[in-house]
Amino acid sequence: MHDISDLKNIFDSQFGQSHNTRLVRGDDEPIYLPANETCGYHQVIFAHGFYASALHEIAHWLVAGETRRLQEDYGYWYCPDGRDKTQQAEFEKVEVKPQAIEWALSVSAGFNFNVSVDNLNGEQTCRFSFQQNVHAKVIELIEGGFNSRTEQLLKALADFYETPWPLTAEQFSWHCPQEFKHVV
Repeated sequence: MHDISDLKNIFDSQFGQSHNTRLVRGDDEPIYLPANETCGYHQVIFAHGFYASALHEIAHWLVAGETRRLQEDYGYWYCPDGRDKTQQAEFEKVEVKPQAIEWALSVSAGFNFNVSVDNLNGEQTCRFSFQQNVHAKVIELIEGGFNSRTEQLLKALADFYETPWPLTAEQFSWHCPQEFKHVV
């Protein structure tokens, strides 16, 4: 069972003091808020207590550099659900790395991972093509190495959940359904 309080404790123990950052359960849409006059620490706020949402928001934090972590939502644009084909393609392009890291976090936590195209009311794209891109990126990261914060959290999750460490490419296999192989 994956209890969100365990993930919060792991994240906060790794980054609460060293990066003045905490994982926070939100009641609405996820957001990253840097420390300000009303809150003395940075907040990685995830949606509705969902474990998968927390992993996804952590992945964005792990991708963001030091300067980006001083800006609300890392200073990135976000075009909400209902994106057209061009907007969706741009969304998927910038989401490949965070979702690859989310997949690695999921494997280290022994948690199921599903890619998210996050566009229920917009132009539909091939989820399997996007998953292939995410898969290629996670393999690239395993072979080339994660940044130090990501490596630190991956190891902490593997220790807590007693999952295999270090991560290997074999832990990230997926199969594209036959009917979509011509698309991918």
